[in-house]
Amino acid sequence: MSYLFGFIGTGNMGSALARAARRATDSIILSNRTEQKARDLAMEIGAASGSVRQVAMSSRYLFLGVKPQMMRALLQEIAEVLADRDDVPVLVSMAAGLTTDAIRSYAGGDYPVIRIMPNTPVSVGEGEILYCTTPDISGEQLTLFLDTMRYSGTLTLLTERLMDAGTSVSGCGPAFVYMFIRALAKGGVDAGIDEATSLQLAAQTVIGAGRLLQDSSEPPDMLIDRVCSPGGSTIEGVRSLEQDDMEQIVSRAVAAAYRRNRELSAEN
Repeated sequence: MSYLFGFIGTGNMGSALARAARRATDSIILSNRTEQKARDLAMEIGAASGSVRQVAMSSRYLFLGVKPQMMRALLQEIAEVLADRDDVPVLVSMAAGLTTDAIRSYAGGDYPVIRIMPNTPVSVGEGEILYCTTPDISGEQLTLFLDTMRYSGTLTLLTERLMDAGTSVSGCGPAFVYMFIRALAKGGVDAGIDEATSLQLAAQTVIGAGRLLQDSSEPPDMLIDRVCSPGGSTIEGVRSLEQDDMEQIVSRAVAAAYRRNRELSAEN
């Protein structure tokens, strides 16, 4: 039996992407080093499960959800299976720091590759998936992939040389945003609001502000000005953040993440 999507590795990210894909198709098969974990997820979402070799043999799009240091061994393990197929599968890698050329080299063939870098909000359908492809991906192959994965959130095409930079923003960014939410909520608690309510206010404020920015044609500076009344409370808070150099602090965090991403790419 053949499947549209096959997942090797059902960790946090692999399982989140499988759940998103299941909203568009039931043609999914899962495999994991701990077999029971794949079986449990398959039962939860209404998918099939099988061995690594079964997934490699039967999937049109093969998601490689293992850690970068395990990728070479995995692809060498299934290289013979891939070579024996009558059709050519699309390999989908979510391994940080591994280029499409590296994936092809490990797999032992010039397979079409989609390299993706998803972030954790894909688990609630509000994620960001950066992607790049090898030149031999057909328009039909890419369109079907993007259409099936649309329930995970937004998919953004980048050149491969920018994947490390993009990951420093969207992949690492959720942690930075959670730190901001935590600090915003703490300010509410210090002002007398209970912790649970303050956290909810902070989280929803970030969600709403992000959505407004996405839907608006105005740049952030103009949106900031719209909240800041002359002599009001917001402008006092903004001045405090500017005095503490908040923008530079965040920019330096992204730069630090980018340097580490480049180091990891060099190591691989």
